[in-house]
Amino acid sequence: MSQVSKKTLNVRGQLFDLSTPVVMGILNMTEDSFYSESRVGTHNELIDKAGKMIEEGAGIIDIGGYSTRPGAKEIDQQEEGDRIESAVEPLSKYFPDLVISVDTFRAQVAKRGIQKGAHIINDVAGGSLDMEMFDTVAALKVPYILMHMRGTPQTMNQMTTYGQLISEIISDLQAKAVELRKRGVADLIIDPGFGFAKTIAQNFELMRHLPEFSLLGYPVLAGISRKTTIYKTLGVSADEALNGTTVLNTLALQRGASILRVHDVRPAIEVVKLWIQAGNCMN
Repeated sequence: MSQVSKKTLNVRGQLFDLSTPVVMGILNMTEDSFYSESRVGTHNELIDKAGKMIEEGAGIIDIGGYSTRPGAKEIDQQEEGDRIESAVEPLSKYFPDLVISVDTFRAQVAKRGIQKGAHIINDVAGGSLDMEMFDTVAALKVPYILMHMRGTPQTMNQMTTYGQLISEIISDLQAKAVELRKRGVADLIIDPGFGFAKTIAQNFELMRHLPEFSLLGYPVLAGISRKTTIYKTLGVSADEALNGTTVLNTLALQRGASILRVHDVRPAIEVVKLWIQAGNCMN
């Protein structure tokens, strides 16, 4: 494995710098995503929420059209693609400099999103739920977020048995990264998949071992925002999990994360600013 993690992405011919950690804001065009404040129902709400995230410092906005929370209902590919397009098209128009990622495990939905103006594909299944995904990413020549998950969003909570958690996840991601590189995909981001086919204890183990994922040689994304690991451990609700999210985002930065995927942009930006200042003081 590589000892040096790449810190730039090619986004439509421009270098996107990750040497300073970037905050990715979450917007869901769904009715059932687990955190209600991430849901968007109307065109005006979409523009207002995206604009607020941009003002607060989001470097990327991630658009989802299919809820991947455990037990979420399945929707068909056409509906998911329509939802993605309904967000990406106006966002790329109103905010032409905005970097947009499309959160989907379906290759054709990803393609529709990129064709409407998105820049990055964020695949929670790491190619395992659509055999066309890797070839689609290669053909589109866009950065790809490769996440670890087992099963489907409906079955993943029954697939949490591992022999060696960290080594198995890294091995899976490394093998897929090799396949993507063979296809000419140059810009990868690694996501260990907090909460996807992992128990609460396993998520904390992932956090402890997060530096090992940087050894794959790619930027690492941490998506822990308001998840079950936080609110069940603290005995609160997802609505009350911001403080816990801030703590784990700080730990993720200390352990090498280059991107924080969050519901709350401003607090995450503050984490990044304070982490940078504390690091400068120690140097």
